[in-house]
Amino acid sequence: MPTYVYKCEECNYHFEQIQKFSDKPLKTCPRCNSKVKRVIHPTGIVFKGSGWYVNDSRPGGSSSSESKSSDTKTSSSSD
Repeated sequence: MPTYVYKCEECNYHFEQIQKFSDKPLKTCPRCNSKVKRVIHPTGIVFKGSGWYVNDSRPGGSSSSESKSSDTKTSSSSD
């Protein structure tokens, strides 16, 4: 289940709440019972693997993409 961060509009209290995706957002602060808003945080993205962008998406002459195409030609010529 994801953890959501909330901030009270009156007392600026920040707190975390573990909730299901289907749960409705909280509306009141546990300290002062005022209105709260959910704080949206950017998340980090980690691309794993060898050469995600350099070898796979970029057109042109990278040595890895050239070796892949030469391997394909070799295997098809042996048939």
